[in-house]
Amino acid sequence: MTTLGALPTDDLEAVRDRLARSPGELTPHRVAEALRESGRPVGDAAVLAVYETLRRDVVGAGPLEPLLRLPDVTDVLVNGPDHVYLDRGAGLEETAVRFPDEAAVRRLAQRLAALGGRRLDDATPYADLRLPDGTRFHAVLAPLARPGTLVSLRVPRSRTFTVDELVDAGTLTPDTARLLLAIVDARLAFLVSGGTGSGKTTLLAALLSRVAPEERVVVVEDASELRPEHPHLVALEGRPPNIEGAGAVEVRTLVRQALRMRPDRLVVGEVRGGEVVDLLAALNTGHEGGCGTLHANSALDVPARVEALALAAGLGREAAHSQLASAVHVVLHLARGADGVRRLRQVAVPDRRPDGLVAMVPALDIDERGVAAPGPGAPVLAARVDR
Repeated sequence: MTTLGALPTDDLEAVRDRLARSPGELTPHRVAEALRESGRPVGDAAVLAVYETLRRDVVGAGPLEPLLRLPDVTDVLVNGPDHVYLDRGAGLEETAVRFPDEAAVRRLAQRLAALGGRRLDDATPYADLRLPDGTRFHAVLAPLARPGTLVSLRVPRSRTFTVDELVDAGTLTPDTARLLLAIVDARLAFLVSGGTGSGKTTLLAALLSRVAPEERVVVVEDASELRPEHPHLVALEGRPPNIEGAGAVEVRTLVRQALRMRPDRLVVGEVRGGEVVDLLAALNTGHEGGCGTLHANSALDVPARVEALALAAGLGREAAHSQLASAVHVVLHLARGADGVRRLRQVAVPDRRPDGLVAMVPALDIDERGVAAPGPGAPVLAARVDR
């Protein structure tokens, strides 16, 4: 029999059932009464232990709450009842947190989904939403998921990293930091590419914090994650459909709304769909300095990624490459190293080939030691920064 503290799990369930049969506020007094009815000892320590366990079941993120409050935590991942991981910026770490059983993970996932106004059950076994505190929540219920219900929590930054802090963390070198700030000052349009968890949003927020304070920055996101320290920042956030399947607001719609808001810098937090067409169109119509993040395996793969997203939105291949060539000046690519540290690994510029398609040309390659090697695109980038 598994136990939670000194109380067997079966007896804990019996206490939970007794409390459920007589609804009311969860208090230590009611817990003590339920323990007496179940024949368990009612010492102060036992009552408080059971009360705290049940309180976590109905408040906050349950047993995950202490993990979410740890400094520098970016992600908390639950792989069924027996494996809980966190990421503090240096790769995944398994924690000592365990759930009593699969049912406990499922209850937590369903309660968190309900906090975001979504249902999570056998009819709708997955959910992706933002919780009231800004945490990004995703879950897939078992048996679709193995080894049990999977929960992913992306923790919002309590503050934005500065460029200097990214240098201290090893994400940037002093030289690459100066280059990126020059790109921002020159109002070049850029994309930050990389895989999941590579630090795209962190870098973009740090760079946007260095935009001149008199400029109006309009951020459009599917889920609010970008929080740069800037005095004139306004944000639009997409909305998923409600329980009835209505009321959704897509990022693409919000990009069009943002263009009517006099943006000096138009920012799409994550380009993942048809909004790529509207962003490229905006950058081609006088909206300088726009930027966004994009999932890609390398800077060289960005044209293929943009092409795929644009095709899905109804923009032809030639038109997508034409728009990309004139809209985007530079791509910054991030990757997580073998040591778990997120680093800027490549800076590239687009080059339109004779056949009309765009290829990315490396302007700077940075190895895991931070040593940078100029590439064939370096003169083009230098000319754009110095324009």
